[in-house]
Amino acid sequence: MDTTDAQPWTLENLDLTRIDVARIRHDEDLFFLVCAASFAEQAAQPHMHELVKQFAGDRAWQAWLRQCWQPEKCQHGHALAAYVRHVWPEYDWQAGFKACLDAAVVQPPELYRERGLTLAARCVIGAGVASHYRALGEITDEPVLRELVACIKRDEVRHFNRFCQQLEQCRTEEGTGRYRMLRAMLGQARRGRAPNHDAALQPVFAQCYPQQVADPASRAQLADRVHQRLRAHFGANTTARMLLKPLDLSPRLHDMLERPLTRFSHRVWPLPSRAHAALAPEPARS
Repeated sequence: MDTTDAQPWTLENLDLTRIDVARIRHDEDLFFLVCAASFAEQAAQPHMHELVKQFAGDRAWQAWLRQCWQPEKCQHGHALAAYVRHVWPEYDWQAGFKACLDAAVVQPPELYRERGLTLAARCVIGAGVASHYRALGEITDEPVLRELVACIKRDEVRHFNRFCQQLEQCRTEEGTGRYRMLRAMLGQARRGRAPNHDAALQPVFAQCYPQQVADPASRAQLADRVHQRLRAHFGANTTARMLLKPLDLSPRLHDMLERPLTRFSHRVWPLPSRAHAALAPEPARS
């Protein structure tokens, strides 16, 4: 496995001086989404080590995770945070991020005893996060943000493909059946399209509207409004095809499942805020 993937872009490529601040500054929904994404990406960093540790003994795969996946995910968070600080300098990003960490809204990845099932669940997360950034790019006309989220989306798709490749290897070694993989994938899907990105909205809301912290209805209304912006640009068909890829089905089965899975994707992702609030992290399963 090639572990020397060159980063297709770097933080230094992000020219903040080109941002059309007037075009985006007053779009509160985009502020919420970009800020929450920056929190989710950075708060997830410690949890990534748990995923790396599960693959002890597979030196090539661990090397790719450490040398490519983790640094690129870290770069996503830093780039999004830099964007927020430039466009909304009055917002105390560090205080908001601390509140996000203190509230522990960003959950660790689901780890199964079988590595293949862990990877299957991770493929769902990758597909969901890629769709999240794809939709985010569609709802903004600010050129630098569109460029940034397009770069992140490409990274996420590349990561997804790598996880799919590793999953195929684990399936061969462990003999994991497609039915069990599908169960793990659907279990992850029910947690939401990009559950950490959704959950990270809450500390942003709380910091901007402290008077509504104790009012779940007001918070849900804000979340629903933001989710509606995404839903209008969510590519359920593309996401369904990504979800089917790890299963490596025959063309006939693929065609049979694509339509119902598209409906499932459209219904569950973006997950309505009230339903998301009711979901609790599930324990690791065999």
